[in-house]
Amino acid sequence: MTLQKTMQLLLLLIAANTIHAQTIIPLYKDAIPNAKPCNKVEDNTVAGRVGSITTPCMYAFIPEKKDSAKTCVIICPGGGYRYLAIDHEGYQVAKAYNARGITAFVLKNRVPVDAECCENKEFVALMDAQQAIKLVRESAVEYNINPNNIGLMGFSAGGHLASTAGTHFNTVTIENSTNTSVKPNFLILGYPVISFSDSLAHIGSRDNMLGKNPSEEKKILYSNELQVTAQTPPTFLVHATDDKTVKVENSILFFMALQKNKVPSEMHILQKGSHGFGLNNKAEPTNWLINVYAWMKANRFMKGDIE
Repeated sequence: MTLQKTMQLLLLLIAANTIHAQTIIPLYKDAIPNAKPCNKVEDNTVAGRVGSITTPCMYAFIPEKKDSAKTCVIICPGGGYRYLAIDHEGYQVAKAYNARGITAFVLKNRVPVDAECCENKEFVALMDAQQAIKLVRESAVEYNINPNNIGLMGFSAGGHLASTAGTHFNTVTIENSTNTSVKPNFLILGYPVISFSDSLAHIGSRDNMLGKNPSEEKKILYSNELQVTAQTPPTFLVHATDDKTVKVENSILFFMALQKNKVPSEMHILQKGSHGFGLNNKAEPTNWLINVYAWMKANRFMKGDIE
């Protein structure tokens, strides 16, 4: 092979890899709101997770062929509001959605444990989630998605963030002069932190977000099973009975509130799986995401035919 042909092949390979590379989307163009100077340096020394995030962004995963419903899912990894389990509760999930023709965005939001880096840690994660929804909705044409089919998925503390965005959408924490809706069209919650009550809360998540002695008013405000209304988005939940980190009652109470308010919802309670199983529950080796796809089809967020 001649040098010229070798260089052409190399350029083609680089171009192909660039096409399929994930696009990094900064959440804020200018100054990051609710931020202050700090000495934190982003930490990704533990495989599969990232912490000390001061520059929030999204990673766009665009499928080669799209489901004709043109739905997208923004994914919020868990990590106790301390770090983000961004690989098995983020990237791996996004790639699975892409295989089904669904656009996915993995959110790398700030976490409230880094209180010295923000003015108000109570709102810092919610701000980034609302900004992500706003950006995706405003960029619907660019990404060839339906702005009315934007889902928010969250695992563990990311599930608390997603359910907060799905129940507190009337409280807009970001600059929004365009009045773009920050309400997700549907929620998918994996072993989510829902309640901040003393008996059910994942105390680490609550402490990181509200401090060690939150008021009863704040506990109630962010116990999202108490914030469900008829306007809460349709929701899919999955949880394992033997979860000793986040009690299964978190999902059960949220589901009961959804049912009371006649919100379309579906819940899958697994006998085993513990906490943090992501897509691959080794204790019950079934692909629970198949159930998500079926639910999405039933609610017309997915059609199953690829363009």
